[in-house]
Amino acid sequence: MSVRDDLSAPRSGLSERELEIISLVATGLTNQEIGEQLMISKRTVDNHVSNIFTKTGAKNRVALLNWAMDNGKICRDGFNCCHLPVPSPGH
Repeated sequence: MSVRDDLSAPRSGLSERELEIISLVATGLTNQEIGEQLMISKRTVDNHVSNIFTKTGAKNRVALLNWAMDNGKICRDGFNCCHLPVPSPGH
C-alpha cells in the first residue's frame, strides 16, 4: 500500500503524522511496531489511533482502512486507488 504524496495538506482534520500512521496500520503493523518504526512510544501511537478513529468515524482498523481507501488516503495494488502523481524524469 502506498500513501498519497500530498500529505502536506491535511484533509478531514488529519495531521501528517496521523496519515503516516494510517499508512503503517494498512501494512498490518501493531501499535507497538508502529511506535518502534517511528521512534515514539506505543502510548503515543495508541493516542494517535484513537484520534484517527474519532476524526474518521471508524470503529476499528478494518473500518479505518475502508475509510482510507474510499477517501484516497491509501492505495492497494491499483485497486480503488487514488491517482498518485508520476515523478518527472529529472526528480
